[in-house]
Amino acid sequence: MSWFDAARERTARDILARYPKPRSAVIPLLHLAQEQEGWVTPAAMAEIAELTGTTPAEVLGTGSFYEMFKFHPVGTHLVNVCTNVSCQLLGGEELLHHVESTLGVKAGGTTDDGVFTVEDVECVAACTEAPCFTVNYRYFHRADAGTFDEVVADIRAGRSPIERGAAGDAGDLPVHGTLGRVRQQVPDDRRAGVVPPEQVEGAPSWMATMSPAASPSVSPDGADAGEGAS
Repeated sequence: MSWFDAARERTARDILARYPKPRSAVIPLLHLAQEQEGWVTPAAMAEIAELTGTTPAEVLGTGSFYEMFKFHPVGTHLVNVCTNVSCQLLGGEELLHHVESTLGVKAGGTTDDGVFTVEDVECVAACTEAPCFTVNYRYFHRADAGTFDEVVADIRAGRSPIERGAAGDAGDLPVHGTLGRVRQQVPDDRRAGVVPPEQVEGAPSWMATMSPAASPSVSPDGADAGEGAS
């Protein structure tokens, strides 16, 4: 019996079908597992290892390289507060202290109700919008204590804190583990036809475009070899 629920088991099979080597699917399957449970459980790693022909240790070794994969329980809402240089200069440390005080946990901790986990993180690539924090990797820019308090109030009230778009529709804030809003689908007739390396015969097709015959020859002085002397 699969560890994945029925819908995600079908998605896992679809993911595996994209790759000539099953082990190439480890990372997307880790995302799928985290989407289901909010973190990557030991049982999930065992399932992924079986599906990809690897070992749980290899799955852990791959996933633990990436900060976004959690191998321990976290809250349904993961709050990351950036305290790297740009954010720090504009109040990132003070914002982190406010977050810790408001939620009653230090960075690395989870609230007793399991709703929030707080993390002190490195650069989140929004330096021009500092200080910045994220909730489940959705960004809140040029933030201060008031911004965070409003976000928490919205979440506790069951409202989405994400700003309304131009059309007036509020985006949702999914629970931790949900990254993609649109699942990639590649029809069979549009697949790249990639095969395992050991089945490849001859040079890769792209090499033909790089051969000298496919490019204009150039003389040592930089002139086209086909040009006449002036």
